[in-house]
Amino acid sequence: MTQKIRNIGIVAHIDAGKTTTTERILFFTGRTHKMGEVHDGQAVMDFMKQEQERGITISSAAITTKWKDHHVNIIDTPGHIDFTLEVERSLRVLDGIVMVFCAVGGVEPQSETVWHQADRYKVPRIAFINKLDRQGADVFNTVEMMNEMLGANAVPFQIPMGDEAEFEGIIDLVTMQAITYQGLDKVDSEIPDQYKEQAEKFREAMIEKLADFDDDLAEKYLNGEEILLDDIKRAARTAVLGICITPVFCGSAFKNKGIQLLLDAVVDYLPSPIDRGIIIGSDIDDPNVVISRKPSPSPPFSSLAFKIINDAYVGQQTFIRVYSGKLSAGSYVYNSTKNKRERVGRILRIHAASREEVSELKAGDIGALIGMKYTTTGDTLCDEESPIHLEMIHYPETVLDMKIEPAVVKERSKLSVALSKIGLEDPSFKTSYDDETEETVISGMGELHLEVIVDRLKSEHKVDVIVGKPSVAFRETVTREVRYDYKYKKQTGGRGQFARIDFRIEPNKGAGIEFVNNIKGGNIPREYIPAVEKGFRDTVETGLLAGFPMVDMKFVLIDGDSHDVDSSEMAFRICTRQALREIASRTHPQLLEPVMKIEINTPDVFMGDIIADVNRRRGKIGSMRRHRKGSQKLTGTVPLMEMFGYASSLRTNSSGRASYSMEFLEYRPMPAGIAEKVVEEQREKKKGRAA
Repeated sequence: MTQKIRNIGIVAHIDAGKTTTTERILFFTGRTHKMGEVHDGQAVMDFMKQEQERGITISSAAITTKWKDHHVNIIDTPGHIDFTLEVERSLRVLDGIVMVFCAVGGVEPQSETVWHQADRYKVPRIAFINKLDRQGADVFNTVEMMNEMLGANAVPFQIPMGDEAEFEGIIDLVTMQAITYQGLDKVDSEIPDQYKEQAEKFREAMIEKLADFDDDLAEKYLNGEEILLDDIKRAARTAVLGICITPVFCGSAFKNKGIQLLLDAVVDYLPSPIDRGIIIGSDIDDPNVVISRKPSPSPPFSSLAFKIINDAYVGQQTFIRVYSGKLSAGSYVYNSTKNKRERVGRILRIHAASREEVSELKAGDIGALIGMKYTTTGDTLCDEESPIHLEMIHYPETVLDMKIEPAVVKERSKLSVALSKIGLEDPSFKTSYDDETEETVISGMGELHLEVIVDRLKSEHKVDVIVGKPSVAFRETVTREVRYDYKYKKQTGGRGQFARIDFRIEPNKGAGIEFVNNIKGGNIPREYIPAVEKGFRDTVETGLLAGFPMVDMKFVLIDGDSHDVDSSEMAFRICTRQALREIASRTHPQLLEPVMKIEINTPDVFMGDIIADVNRRRGKIGSMRRHRKGSQKLTGTVPLMEMFGYASSLRTNSSGRASYSMEFLEYRPMPAGIAEKVVEEQREKKKGRAA
C-alpha cells in the first residue's frame, strides 16, 4: 500500500553521525546482521573506495528496508559542502527527512544549508540529536540553536536522562516512560523520581505547542481532560506534515541508543507519498499549462530520474522516483525532457552496493532502471500518451578549475570516456576542452570534489593522469545593452558564404544565459535560427574578455537576411561569433569571481586576529553570535581566490583551536585593479602557448 511507504533522507552537517545512524537503522530493521562502522571503513552505505578511505559520505546511497509493516526507502546523503548536489537531488524526490545534529556541535554551517534546501522543496522533517554520550553534549542548547538559527519551531518529544559520560537513557514525553538499554535490548520503565518534574514540564510544553494545530487536542487541554496517546500522535503528524514544527528526538547512534524510537517516529510522523499529495508538472509544449498527477498506482505513469551510477557489473543504473502509475520491466517509457522513447530493460531495488531485481515499480517507489540510453539527471520519464514535464533539479555553480591530462598520450580517448561517465553521474562536475591549447579542464565544487574525481579516474577507470594546481573558476558578463547589425560575406570562387543578423545583447542579471528569437516574417529561414543560437552559445563558453565562460546575458535576434545559394548553417554560426567579437568592448564586459559564505568557530581570545586575517583577504565578517560558552561563530563572505592556504593560516592564528567551512554564495564583480591583473595573466598564457 502506498500509505505504508516512507521515502526518507538522513541529512546533516559532516561528522554529525548520519551514516552511523543509518547503519543502526539497517541493523535494527533486520536489513543487515552486522553493524558497519564508518571509522573502520565497513559502513554498508559508504561503499565507494574513496568514502571508506576518508571516512565520509561522498555519494548519496539508497537502501530499502521495513519497520512495523512499513516499507522504508532511505537515502544517506553527504555532509561535506563539496557534494551538496547529492543532497539537492535527494531532497527533490524525498517525502521526509531526518535531520541529524551533533549534541556537541549543535547547528553547524552545512546543517543550515541542508535546512534551506529542504525549505525549497517543502520537505517535512524531524530531528535526531546524536552523540549524547560525548563530552560537551547539550540537547537543550542544540534545540535553542535550531530555533534561533533555523526558525525550526523545534519541540522536544524526548529528553535525555543524564548527559556526556553519565548518559543512561531517554525519557519519551509522548508515552511518559523511561527507556534504558541492556546491550541491544530496549527496556521501558517508570520515569525515575529525579527526572519526573523536568519530564512533566517538557511534556506540558509539547502538548501546549501541539494544541495550536489540533482543535480536539486544544479543547481537551483547555478543559483539563485526559490526553490520549492517539491525540498526541494525530496532532503531531498534522503539524509535521504542514512543516509547522520539528519534533526533536535524541540518542547515541554509536552506542545503539534511541534508534528504535527514531524509527517509530519515522512511521508515526513523516509523510507517505499520499500525504505529500499531488505532484505538479507542466505541459511539454507550453510550460505555462499546469498538469497534476495523483500519487496512485493508476495510470498515467510519471517519474523523475534523480541519479545515475555506472556499475561495473550491471552497467548504467538510472535511479527514479515514481510519482504516479506503475512501470514494468521490459516496457517502454517516454523521456519528455529529451523527447526520446526509452526501453526499460530491468528494474532493481538498490541496497547500497547490492541489488534485488523486481518486476515493477509503483507510485511512491524508488528504484533503478537498467537500459536507459538517453536519460540523465533531472529528466522526466512518463507515458507517451499522457506526457508531463516535472520540475528540474537545481545545479550549483562550479567554483574551481583544474587542468588535467593523461600520463600516456594514447590514453586521451580513454580519459575522455571516463570524464564523460563521471559527468553523467555528477552534474555538479563539468569538463571543457580548449581546441586552441589542447588542454582539458575539469571544474568542480571545491578541492575535495576535484581530488575525489581524480582518485576515481585512477582507481575506477584505470586512467593515470597528471593534474595541475586548482584555479578559481572566474566568469564574465556584460554590463551594457548593445544593438548591432552585422553582415558576414565571403566569396571563394565557387559557392560563397552569406549571413546577416540584427540582434541585441543585454545584461540578464540572475536569469542566466538566454536566447530569444524575435524574427518576424521569416527574413531568416527557420532552419538557420538554431545555428545563430549555437554561434551565441559558442561565444558564451569562451567569453568576450579573457576566455572565461559567460553568465547572465541575453541575446535577442531581431532581424536578418539570407541568400538562396550562399547561406548555410555554418555561415550563420560564424556570422554570430564574429559579430559578438566585434562588439565585445561596447558591451563593457566585466570579470566576476566566486564569493564564498564562510563560517568560523573560534574561542573568544582569537577573534581579533582571525577577523583581521579575513579582512586582509578582501573578506567581510557580517555577524557574530555565541556558539558555546567561551566561543563565537563568525559569519561572513570572502572571495575564493583569497582562500588558498587559509586552513594553515587559521591554525596559526588560533593555535589549532578554530575551525571553518565555506560554501559558494554568488558570483560578484571583481575590483578593477585585480580584474586587470587576471585578464593580463590570461593573455600572457595565451601568448606563451601560441609561441
